[in-house]
Amino acid sequence: MLRISPSSIKLNAASWLRKGISPRRLALTLALGFAIGCIPVVGVPTVLCAALALALRLNLPAIQAANYAAMPLQLLLIVPFVRMGGWLFQPGPRLAFAAVPLHLSPLAFASQIGGITGYALLAWMLVAGPAILLMTLTLTGVLRRIPVFAEAENGD
Repeated sequence: MLRISPSSIKLNAASWLRKGISPRRLALTLALGFAIGCIPVVGVPTVLCAALALALRLNLPAIQAANYAAMPLQLLLIVPFVRMGGWLFQPGPRLAFAAVPLHLSPLAFASQIGGITGYALLAWMLVAGPAILLMTLTLTGVLRRIPVFAEAENGD
């Protein structure tokens, strides 16, 4: 069983800072990882976080740690994102899970599920932008108060 102690977290944070990451950049990395970790499609966030970290030269272990921390929330938010997306974007009758009949052909069933997933992703996009901004600002303020992070303030 993996045990994480406060001293090991401090050592990992210090090693991230020695690699040139500032509190602001680490806050952005963690906010992106957490927000992407809440995407209402299981399996997608890990690959997306890795690609984003490589493309933007963010800290890969930090973004994946935030992604994995968000996994329980991801599962809890699938239904609210589906309902929000259906409420916002579906014309006509409101979307419900009962609206996907199981007697459909496999292609029609996949089409229905794809539509529901699309609505959930659109709802996530509306929520994710402001959430990333709010988390980045909050985490930056918190990280700047930690002495080991305050020393790296000029690294960005």
